[in-house]
Amino acid sequence: MSMQAMNARERILGKLRSSLQGTSPIVDDYDVDVLTAPWRYAPEARIARLRQMLESVHGETLLTTTAEWPLRAIEALALRNIGELLIAPTTAHGRQFANHVALNAVPLRLKAYDRAVEAWKEELFFRTPASLTGTLGGIAATGSLVLWPTPAEPRLMSLVPPFHIALLKASEVRDNFHELMHEQGWAGAMPTNALLVSGPSKTADIQQTLAYGAHGPKELLVLILQDA
Repeated sequence: MSMQAMNARERILGKLRSSLQGTSPIVDDYDVDVLTAPWRYAPEARIARLRQMLESVHGETLLTTTAEWPLRAIEALALRNIGELLIAPTTAHGRQFANHVALNAVPLRLKAYDRAVEAWKEELFFRTPASLTGTLGGIAATGSLVLWPTPAEPRLMSLVPPFHIALLKASEVRDNFHELMHEQGWAGAMPTNALLVSGPSKTADIQQTLAYGAHGPKELLVLILQDA
């Protein structure tokens, strides 16, 4: 970020902070049950609900384990004749996958999002067929994945490649959005960009006809890790 842009940002934030001096926050007054009661599920039903909702909008789900998921991901790539994958090698799941590929001599090219987007924009948008990311959890009510982009896994990793493989721990699936936000303390640590992914990309902009894969991933595979 340029010094000029940084100064403008600090000036704006400074004005916002000064405008709050002498004020007190107002506690939200709402009925929690309105946001949660219709969307509660027995613990054993959460995964089934999430899978049903994801698959109803052309998402694909697969139950697996923390030990076996790399093999399931490789099988999915081979089924689609995909020979390269964008991963985050500094994350735990990225290291696990890279080690599995190396130990088993899998003929798969791995690449990392390790430079500014401007330096490889054409390759990212036109020559990166698939990506692998983690998730922060899942929402059973809507069949949604929660992603918080980080420097290790930038936002475009899950938005650009045509085939997105997402890892979701079964133990991190919650009934509804309200429950997940409060449990994870979003009010005190809200990311600058949170993503809710509920299936592959879709749009109804053209003649109100729902079409899939118009922008962003055409396919979404959620590998649900059941160990916990």
